[in-house]
Amino acid sequence: MVEPTVIRGRPFEWGTRTYLMGILNVTPDSFSDGGSFDTPDAALLRAGDMVGAGADLIDVGGQSTRPGAAVVSLETELDRVIPVVERLRKQAGPVGDAVISVDTTRAAVAKAAVEAGADLINDISGGTYDPEMLPTAVALGVPIALMHIRGTPQTMQTLTDYRDLMGEIREFLADRTQAAIAAGIDRAHIILDPGIGFAKNSDQNLEILRELPRVRSLGFPLLVGPSRKSFIGNILDRPDPKRRVWGTAAACVAAIVGGADILRIHDVAELCDVARVADAIYRK
Repeated sequence: MVEPTVIRGRPFEWGTRTYLMGILNVTPDSFSDGGSFDTPDAALLRAGDMVGAGADLIDVGGQSTRPGAAVVSLETELDRVIPVVERLRKQAGPVGDAVISVDTTRAAVAKAAVEAGADLINDISGGTYDPEMLPTAVALGVPIALMHIRGTPQTMQTLTDYRDLMGEIREFLADRTQAAIAAGIDRAHIILDPGIGFAKNSDQNLEILRELPRVRSLGFPLLVGPSRKSFIGNILDRPDPKRRVWGTAAACVAAIVGGADILRIHDVAELCDVARVADAIYRK
């Protein structure tokens, strides 16, 4: 059993149930919902809907990480993220009490977001883009999710040639956990993500879902994000990401069977039902 992680005063009991991380992209150019929630008012309404539908965490991101996305300035990312985190934290009731994650690769954004009320750092680079990220997580005393990636969102889809896909993902994440521990991050504050869709092609994403136990065997909670991804669209011949909800549901069940602890998703209401039933079948 993986040691529980306490976030915002509540224990996350890994392995006992699936936790849902609702995606809140406050960007104009994210692959699925860019421009839909890029004002504080729209973001607040979206967060309320997701919490009401069963989200355990809200993941706020101000930099699109879709393939080929342009890098925004630090000031732009701060301007997008911090007002939303502040507004969320000031709300009364379940929204104001929600666990907030900040989806960023910049230590300065992570620091400002946590100071504004965020509880968790979600770094798609595994702490490799910014050398200050791991020390910042230590200083802030918050958990961090470390994801596998090659290259950057601008180059990653040209870097899908692996000798041993799962072995290399596992090696990268093992290395990043050791770096995090060496920096002073508590083991109970580390979450791992195999990076579905990041420097992987469609067949490789399916292999990750089949082989998730190899990543889970590292002994840390596992975050998986298949939501609306292009490999699902390829299988279903659905170019519109918003029409991939039930394909996403199938991928999420596979992730649960493979040991995923957190699912990062767009369609919270539908996937909440899916996760509850899958948990009843597969978790003991």
